[in-house]
Amino acid sequence: MKTQNTKIRIKDIATLAGVSEGTVDRVLHNRGEVSEKSKAAVEKILEEINYSPNLLARSLASKKHYRFICLIPAHQVADYWESVETGFDSAAHDYLQYNIHLEKQYFNQFDANSFVTVSSQIIQNKPDAVFIAPIFRDETLNLTRELTSRQIPFSFIDSMIEEADFLTYYGQDSFQSGYVAAKLLLNSLPDNAQVVVIRTKRKGAESNQTIARKNGFMHFISENGLSNIELLNIEMTDDDENTNFELLREVFDLNSNIKAAITFNSKVCRLAKHLKTLNRIDVRLIGYDLLEENVKYLKNDVVSYLLAQRPDKQAYLTVRDMCAELIFKQKVKKINHVPIDILMKENIEYYMQFRE
Repeated sequence: MKTQNTKIRIKDIATLAGVSEGTVDRVLHNRGEVSEKSKAAVEKILEEINYSPNLLARSLASKKHYRFICLIPAHQVADYWESVETGFDSAAHDYLQYNIHLEKQYFNQFDANSFVTVSSQIIQNKPDAVFIAPIFRDETLNLTRELTSRQIPFSFIDSMIEEADFLTYYGQDSFQSGYVAAKLLLNSLPDNAQVVVIRTKRKGAESNQTIARKNGFMHFISENGLSNIELLNIEMTDDDENTNFELLREVFDLNSNIKAAITFNSKVCRLAKHLKTLNRIDVRLIGYDLLEENVKYLKNDVVSYLLAQRPDKQAYLTVRDMCAELIFKQKVKKINHVPIDILMKENIEYYMQFRE
């Protein structure tokens, strides 16, 4: 390998390969244990550097600065989107040496008009690339059509819209995750069981990801002929838990055979809290994402299952791939589905200790 006459550093190779510097060192010197996946990633970068040994040196010498904008929902501490933002921040730090500057713009995920307003501002700012959480399908398509017409590349995170001309997507297969949720939740329920399905009110269409997850959920029901299951569709607010509690109390008062409940977003903890107050922890409950409050109710047997998806890593890899495409002229994979991690009380501690 021709490293002696180049300005390539172990840190540069590690950043491009998406692994640690220690992993690169072990591959270079053929010592220690390295997974086949990590080894292949490092060797791929080494091969590309051999073919173009001055690639990184040229990029560092370039005077061009890149402005990337992340368009994500506004959020509070410990929310799902905080993990996404952490991943973006980590990537911004690692790629700063390549003149990458990452800006974040926030919208109200329960108000489509907020998304439209912020989208318009982004277009006016003329960024070099945009990372989008496509909560609102139609509004996102309007934005991406404008970005495409201006030749501004963009990537999706958390969910995707297939007909848009995006560079990459990192996230779960939302449809498949809904199918898995149904399989976990509805398995062995008694005849004529009632299942509470929670959605959150929004000003505008339902969340793109929620729609895909629910479609997967309903497909499982149809495919397995579960016509004996009664779904109770409930709409909750995002800002009035007293109203939500009274709504759930009424639902349980009027329905005597509720055996399970699901929400397709990351707020299963608030549903768990209400079920515990109603003394209905016998209800099988499933939700999404590794929020601290969600994990607490999982450990206490109120939540039966959580489906997790490593949002910080999704965000980091999204930035990495945009850099690979724009700066290093490397082709990247368009659709990248992350694992659907199934968590329960019995394995949550191991997962928390050893997750990447």
